[in-house]
Amino acid sequence: MTLSPAIQPDELNQVPLFAGLDEEQRRMIIEHHRLLNLDKDQHVILEQEESQGLFVLRSGLLKVRCMDFNREESVLALLGPGEVCGEMASLSPMGVRSADVITLTPCSLLLLRATPFITLLREDSRLALALARLQAQRLCELHHRFRLLSADASTRMLATLADLAKKTGPGATAATPIPPLPHRELASLSGLARETTSRILSHLRKNGVLIETSDGGLQISDLQPLRRRGLI
Repeated sequence: MTLSPAIQPDELNQVPLFAGLDEEQRRMIIEHHRLLNLDKDQHVILEQEESQGLFVLRSGLLKVRCMDFNREESVLALLGPGEVCGEMASLSPMGVRSADVITLTPCSLLLLRATPFITLLREDSRLALALARLQAQRLCELHHRFRLLSADASTRMLATLADLAKKTGPGATAATPIPPLPHRELASLSGLARETTSRILSHLRKNGVLIETSDGGLQISDLQPLRRRGLI
């Protein structure tokens, strides 16, 4: 992990949760912030640890996951640039994290103190409304993930790939290139066995639905299978 130079308040304009704040409020939010650069497969947040603030993802991809009693991973969400995590622990009476957050790719993150965030949340209804909208969006995304558990394996993989592509940055679509990820990670994200994942990826490549990019990533080159399944 490395620390980076300080940022300017205007960067928060790119974060939907904070886009409605004025400059003075943005300065308050980023007071005593820290910038972190993490490699892939690093913990940003550990479940049940005490909250130290909230994170803004500046670049890269994160997964939010929990482990069941058999130590099997369940992925709850994917996060991309401009999204936040850890904000709910700041509001919890216990102040502890409810899930793990792990880097899927190298990531740059902004760590914000909880106290200014909570103060502004109490004082400014715009921030409270933005937080409510964020939680509603996440509930919809989680509901979609749960519905996909009953879908066939190809649909689940296509949905995972499309979600990854759309999370890569502002304006990204299902056809945006996806950074290189190991098959074991794609299997976990889609809730499939590794063997099934490898078989489906091979089938999608063979049929021209999926291509490999120059850096070893993937790109959906034919969106028709996603349209037929109602994924886009």
